Amino acid sequence: MLKTFLKEVITIVVGKQAEDIIDMLDGKKYVNEFLIAKKLGITINQTRNILYKIADQGLISYTRKKDKRKGWYTYFWKIEILKSLEFLSEILNNRIIQLKNQIKSRETKEFYICEQCNIEVSAENALLHDFTCNECGEVYSLKDNTKLLRELKKEIDRLEEKLKLIQVEIDKERDKAEKQRLKEIKKEELEKAKKKAAAAAKRRAQKKKLEKQKPVKKKPVKKKIERKKVPVKKKKVFKKKSAKKKPVKKNKSIKRKR
Repeated sequence: MLKTFLKEVITIVVGKQAEDIIDMLDGKKYVNEFLIAKKLGITINQTRNILYKIADQGLISYTRKKDKRKGWYTYFWKIEILKSLEFLSEILNNRIIQLKNQIKSRETKEFYICEQCNIEVSAENALLHDFTCNECGEVYSLKDNTKLLRELKKEIDRLEEKLKLIQVEIDKERDKAEKQRLKEIKKEELEKAKKKAAAAAKRRAQKKKLEKQKPVKKKPVKKKIERKKVPVKKKKVFKKKSAKKKPVKKNKSIKRKR
């Protein structure tokens, strides 16, 4: 189903003759443009013209490599599946809008037809020409839109069913793209962690190398100074001499008076 939708996209952009190019562009790997030309059985210039037209719509991407001997570039191409499906979905949605507008116009306005020339005109144009055909002069007859309206509604239903299938494929591709994005983020984080660990290991190695190169300074051993024990001199305690009482001399003169 997916390949059918992609071929339809190529048919819209380039034409039916180029739809087989999808068989070479699978969307997973980039394919050499010379290989594409060989498988399609056309010249490289014709192949490039087709690829450039598709690329103008942003539906394919490319990468290139330079030939070291010849000096020119070889291009490698890949179909952008999600963008192609979204492109097709937009076209179908626009087509549905046009059909709905056409139905509205048919339901609200009158149209006239020349049975002889099979020419259809609006009521305004029919009035301008007095309801007669410019080509053959026959009188216009009122167009019955019942059958046309039924066909238009049927076409809308078909396109809406197709849109549902396309949306399923779009959801699948978006899921794939999201998984791929998360995978790449995880890979980047892992690489960053590895680089960080390698840088840390390098710093540790350099630090160890510098430590080995530096002479190890021995700390001077402090000699213990033996202190001589000085004998403590006892302080002499001096006793205060008690004052001797002088003998009292008796006054002999007093006794004589008595």
